[in-house]
Amino acid sequence: MEQPKLKIGIMTETEIKFCFRQTYISKSNGNPIMGNQSIQIKAGKLLLNGNVITDEELLFEPEEGNNGSFELFDVTIGIQFHWERKENQLFKGALQFIIEDGKILAINILPLEDYLISVISSEMSATSSMELLKAHAITSRSWLIAQVVKGKELRQARQKYQTIFETENEYIRWWDREDHALFDVCADDHCQRYQGITRQTSQLVEKAVTETCGLVLISGGQVCDSRFSKSCGGVTETFEKVWEPIVHPYLQTLYDYSEKAGDTALKLTEESSAEAWIRSSPAAFCNTTDHKVLSQVLNDYDQETVDFYRWKVTYMQAELAELLQRKTGINFGSILALNPIERGHSGRIIKLEIVGTLKKMLFGKELQIRKILSNSHLYSSAFVVDYHDVSNGIPAKFVLTGAGWGHGVGLCQIGAAMMGAKGYSNEEILKHYFPGAILEKEY
Repeated sequence: MEQPKLKIGIMTETEIKFCFRQTYISKSNGNPIMGNQSIQIKAGKLLLNGNVITDEELLFEPEEGNNGSFELFDVTIGIQFHWERKENQLFKGALQFIIEDGKILAINILPLEDYLISVISSEMSATSSMELLKAHAITSRSWLIAQVVKGKELRQARQKYQTIFETENEYIRWWDREDHALFDVCADDHCQRYQGITRQTSQLVEKAVTETCGLVLISGGQVCDSRFSKSCGGVTETFEKVWEPIVHPYLQTLYDYSEKAGDTALKLTEESSAEAWIRSSPAAFCNTTDHKVLSQVLNDYDQETVDFYRWKVTYMQAELAELLQRKTGINFGSILALNPIERGHSGRIIKLEIVGTLKKMLFGKELQIRKILSNSHLYSSAFVVDYHDVSNGIPAKFVLTGAGWGHGVGLCQIGAAMMGAKGYSNEEILKHYFPGAILEKEY
């Protein structure tokens, strides 16, 4: 297998301003182009710099192989997360524009290994330990190849991939990369955070990617769909509880601690056990306040979140009722209860019943729950609820106490950073988070 080239969806807008830092060649007419540019839509066509109307697609490639770079202005990062913002971003490789749903889609095309160098720097600090960087490079590479293969299989099957199950009183949905039809992966946390060469990288990152070039995790003869999140909260979740109901043997629950990695006696699917776990602060690799370790994993905007292992969120009655109506389009009336109906093996709520004076409704899976219970995203769905100042059955205040940051499946980034700091090798880190998977050279 040769190293694949990837298509990464960067941004979608009605107008995009950008700049070619070196000479690029337009594939439609062969003309060179450099400097500041703008692209708009007019009558279903692409309008370049106000006077050139093209077809529904444009492709620009650097004149000198893959050495050219371009800058996209006002790229939205952290979409719908608490730290969402716009910034200018610099990219290597080719630039493609496609019309999609009446807007302009900007796509970056470049070799997989170049993409990985950026992803590792975007997902965490370029000063992280070598073993953590190598483990993350292998995890990210494996996930990416698995998604490309899966995308091709879905296109060949020509079947609509269903991620929403809805009835009058139930709404179940999950998000995955199958939402992308015109490119392989997006640039935001929905896939893997990718910010081109905007974030400062280092020789250490490049060394980690180069020394693991083509190396992937394999299970059952296939490249692993290896996932990762910021903090599992002490126990990892299974794939099938978060996404489609297909069991992945290397993405099962485990205690994020060396002495009890295989311990399944916690039974966090049971409400009493989950509550005791979430209200405590048990030992785990990701249970750390070590700033040196955290700064390896958390970029500057991620460090705005200080309470990731155990956290609290408080809502007043009117605030929660308004939030839920805005996020779901349903008027629940006054909120009476948030009832966990099903929990995963990490204590994350997979199905949540919202009970109001006017409506009762069931929601899932974990990301859907996190979306409707926050203006951005709740840190995780592993939480318990305390009701305060209850009058006539109606609470005046709700306090959510939770565990972890993210879906909790696969590699725990903060836990892996702590393992690296404690002297574990990248192979040991991967063996811990993806039990049963083996390392093989794909190209």
